[in-house]
Amino acid sequence: MEVQTWTFIIVGITFAIYVGIAILSRASSTSEFYVAGKGVHPITNGMATAADWMSAASFLSMAGLISFMGYQGAQYLMGWTGGYVLLALLLAPYLRKFGKYTVPDFIGERYYSQTARLVAVICALFISFTYVVGQMKGVGVAFSAFLGIELKWGVIIGSSIVFFYAVLGGMKGITYTQVAQYCVLIFAYLVPAIYISVLMVDNPIPQIGLGGTLEDGTYLLDKLDKVLTDLGFAEYTTSHRGKMDLFFVTAALMLGTAGLPHVIVRFFTVPKVSDARRSAGWALLFIAILYTTAPAIGAFARTNLIQTVNDKEYTSLPTWFGEWEQTGLLAFEDMNGDGIVQYYNDQNPTFAPIAEQRGWKGSELKVDRDIMVLANPSIANLPNWVVALVVAGGLAAALSTAAGLLLVISTSISHDLLKKWLRPQISDKGELKAARIAIAVAVVISGYAGINPPGFVAQVVAFAFGLAAASFFPAILMGIFSKRMNMQGAVSGMIVGLVFTASYIFYFKYGGGTPDQYWFGISPEGVGTLGMIFNFVVALIVSAVTPAPPTEIQTLVEKIRIPRG
Repeated sequence: MEVQTWTFIIVGITFAIYVGIAILSRASSTSEFYVAGKGVHPITNGMATAADWMSAASFLSMAGLISFMGYQGAQYLMGWTGGYVLLALLLAPYLRKFGKYTVPDFIGERYYSQTARLVAVICALFISFTYVVGQMKGVGVAFSAFLGIELKWGVIIGSSIVFFYAVLGGMKGITYTQVAQYCVLIFAYLVPAIYISVLMVDNPIPQIGLGGTLEDGTYLLDKLDKVLTDLGFAEYTTSHRGKMDLFFVTAALMLGTAGLPHVIVRFFTVPKVSDARRSAGWALLFIAILYTTAPAIGAFARTNLIQTVNDKEYTSLPTWFGEWEQTGLLAFEDMNGDGIVQYYNDQNPTFAPIAEQRGWKGSELKVDRDIMVLANPSIANLPNWVVALVVAGGLAAALSTAAGLLLVISTSISHDLLKKWLRPQISDKGELKAARIAIAVAVVISGYAGINPPGFVAQVVAFAFGLAAASFFPAILMGIFSKRMNMQGAVSGMIVGLVFTASYIFYFKYGGGTPDQYWFGISPEGVGTLGMIFNFVVALIVSAVTPAPPTEIQTLVEKIRIPRG
């Protein structure tokens, strides 16, 4: 069967499963809608957390970034994985002990202020909307490539599906849907990785295959290093960005993880504090399966792409090339008119004389990094059902995280703004209705933004992590471990961190700023770490010159730090 037929079948089956679970898991109360009634088993919650965590950025974009960045892409692996460990060990059990539904709820109660709650809601909305845009683009990329439709229609279809099960089931429906989505995405990620590892290095374990040898006896990474340097690119196995920026980007991703509201809320869905710790351990295991496979997929994909396309006649390229050209995410421009693809680093001044001698007028291949995982099976000439399976996996990853983010947006509005501030007298039924309306509006807005995203999926998500690191992380950490941190300090710190980080990102990405103007060489992806430092400094100074928190708040902090309940 054709790829499109397989895609319709596999994607159709998985979508039917998601919708069926949503119908069976319909939420009937705000407790079920917000935290699944706090009755989820730790293993189930671990799997749902892994699916929530491994977004389109992890599934679609991370291996794509690694395939082009090489060693430098390790910052995404180290930052996201290390951040989850930090969250699981340092924050999750204490937040579960606190027992509220949302991060703004914790901020509002811990800092005894509706102002603090409002600032936290703004931060949550800002972070979640930034993050969900990347997921919507991932959905559009997957649909547009394999269903033969425009990216915008792919986003609309995906938004409609997530709208249905998020609105209907809330956290209860999302949790069990995410379990199914994890099974789909991890199977879809591993099958082609194992397939390609066997074909390239004759080893069924991709993690080991990354260090394997090719048919000609050369090591895969040595071959890739030579191929890239011969084309003017940096070596795959070396870092080509400053150590300062590498550190700041990694730290922003790590600390941002610990402040992501859609991940934190998952630890409120289990019955006990000890269950929060166990589910965190299970989630780490489930996450590690994909994260340890991504470097191998990145190396396999880049090697196969160059060997398949570079220095080949355009008319003789395989079918998959033309299919991806139709999406606009892959493009060939014959600059010297010889009909042969020249793909090289035309920004490398050292390589320019060599290119000129060969008659090359510029790199003729433009590749959107987000296609690498989806295109990888086709590039490696795997069976059509494997190609379709990867599409289903990419959609599962994007939709699972999108659902969690939309729930955060919903609860921030219905619970933290309405119930806890504007309309305290609202009934349980009224609050549930408001939550569903909020999700509906959020789906429409995020879907529109997903059609015109501001960058690669992982890049957009990196901005969200930076914003979370600069705003939430200090407030949560000091809220748990500092009895002296008060409302004035926390609010001031969050505002300074969020405004500085958002302004820096906007200026250098959309306001005309250039890399040579970066502060200390720190890129927009890593500036969240600097924003976090400003947050801590401002919060500590302001709290030191303002009154200490009330006695009952200091007692509450002591109770939070006892992880038994």
